[in-house]
Amino acid sequence: MISRREFLMAAVATAALTGGGFGRLGRVAAQQALSQSDLLAFEPMGNVTLVHITDIHAQLKPLYFREPEVNVGVGAVRGLPPHVTGADFLKLYDIQPGSPEAYALTYEDFTALARTYGRMGGIDRVATVLKSIRSGREDNTLLLDGGDTWQGSYTSLKTQGQDMIDVMAALKPDAMTGHWEFTYGTDRVKEAVDSLDFPFLGGNIRDTEWDEPAFDPIAYYERGGVKVAVIGQAFPYTPIANPRWMFPTWSFGIREEDVQANVDTARAEGAELVVLLSHNGFDVDRKLASRVTGIDVILTGHTHDAIPEPVQVGSTLLLASGSNGKFVSRLDLDVRDGAVKGFRHKLIPIFSDVIEPDAEVSALIDSVRAPYEAELGRVLGSADSLLYRRGNFNGTFDDLICQALLEQRDADIALSPGFRWGTSVLPGQDITVEDLHNATSMTYPAAYRSMMSGAFIKEILEDVADNLFNVDPYYQQGGDMVRVGGLGYTIDPTKTIGERITGMTVLKTGDAIDAAKEYAVAGWASVNEGTEGPAIWDVVEDYLAEHKTVSLEPNRSVNVVGL
Repeated sequence: MISRREFLMAAVATAALTGGGFGRLGRVAAQQALSQSDLLAFEPMGNVTLVHITDIHAQLKPLYFREPEVNVGVGAVRGLPPHVTGADFLKLYDIQPGSPEAYALTYEDFTALARTYGRMGGIDRVATVLKSIRSGREDNTLLLDGGDTWQGSYTSLKTQGQDMIDVMAALKPDAMTGHWEFTYGTDRVKEAVDSLDFPFLGGNIRDTEWDEPAFDPIAYYERGGVKVAVIGQAFPYTPIANPRWMFPTWSFGIREEDVQANVDTARAEGAELVVLLSHNGFDVDRKLASRVTGIDVILTGHTHDAIPEPVQVGSTLLLASGSNGKFVSRLDLDVRDGAVKGFRHKLIPIFSDVIEPDAEVSALIDSVRAPYEAELGRVLGSADSLLYRRGNFNGTFDDLICQALLEQRDADIALSPGFRWGTSVLPGQDITVEDLHNATSMTYPAAYRSMMSGAFIKEILEDVADNLFNVDPYYQQGGDMVRVGGLGYTIDPTKTIGERITGMTVLKTGDAIDAAKEYAVAGWASVNEGTEGPAIWDVVEDYLAEHKTVSLEPNRSVNVVGL
């Protein structure tokens, strides 16, 4: 975890800064209070070091990313990490409000603290952290990438992920798995995977045409005199959350029996440490850890959770390393006699103003972005309020997208998918092409307009809610709740499918949704092949051209009950 002794809290600076002064002097004070040596301080132990990064979503440069305000857990995991946010999170982990740790890990006072502590992430800063970890321990260290690496930015879309492939190669990963990578389509994924100098692992993906594994399930390594097996687990519901037609001959699934078989194979091959490099999502991996024996460590991804301490399920450690390059996890393990005897962990926050960028990687990032810099920086408008996405029900960036869909597509109701990727824009900042694409860049961006009955709209909301709030994690197949524009409703996450959504109302008239009536609905990112319409970024750009400055009030259209 972030050691509360090692992580300098800067009490004097914080007291001044949380009083509202977050100008240049406050920023300088914050930077002086933190140091690279403090952030990287770690007393090595044992003989194997695992380094984990996941859900980068093609973010090469430092950024702002607000952690979720609402992250509901249901059933047995209600109130357990990662379903703890804000002040409750600070209390659970004994974190000082207003501290660097509080800024990195919660949404509390996000705008003020962002102006104090600055942007986070940047793969050139991650490279510096990796060099520090590997120094003197290269023969003990594995760097493992949890996937969602090649998608999520303007440049990744334009290069089909090649910008990320080139930059990540400089970090020398030992293995990766995937999810959004598959949305580039079968041919591109095969081409990209063949170009890698390390394994792309997916033990739960099968080629239906040949009835055989589509990717290697396991890779073996010798580190610190220990035989390590890394088993890859791609996102099991890729063909449901994303367009199946883009990879028609690959089938996915949790495939618990296959995971157990791969663990047993690894042990039979003499593996003393078994690591699951997973994109299942935290709750799925928590259940998997309780049912599959022999896994020492699960490096989990997909749900973008940043948790400062490992969660232990039986003898299995679960690590969640956040998203967007904001954090790097380090886990040192003492492995002896075929078992883990002890561990030491640290979730390292990547404060971009504090950690020195690696010059070689920084130059590489500049080179892959150079052809696109003019367009990336083109200003589309400005934000008078914070734009963010992450959260179970609402995000102001999606509110902006929904407003654009309602107006530009002449719709009664707008739907924006509950993606977890997408960076934040502070009040007073320009909204650039890069900002817009950080929230929309994908290979199926068509903004559709169609007529839907009130009954069908409710069915959509119920299906998505069950993907998120089914008490069995193995049935949680999506992201966050679909965002809505022009529509209000009440949701009870504790109920069952068909009963969670009530009180659906058309906001502009105040009328209750009529199950039999047809409504004009605009949305984007349909998984259906052949969906027609302008790209969503063009819709939003046209909206911003007319409105210039956007100010979004807190969204009260979704009423959450039952918790």
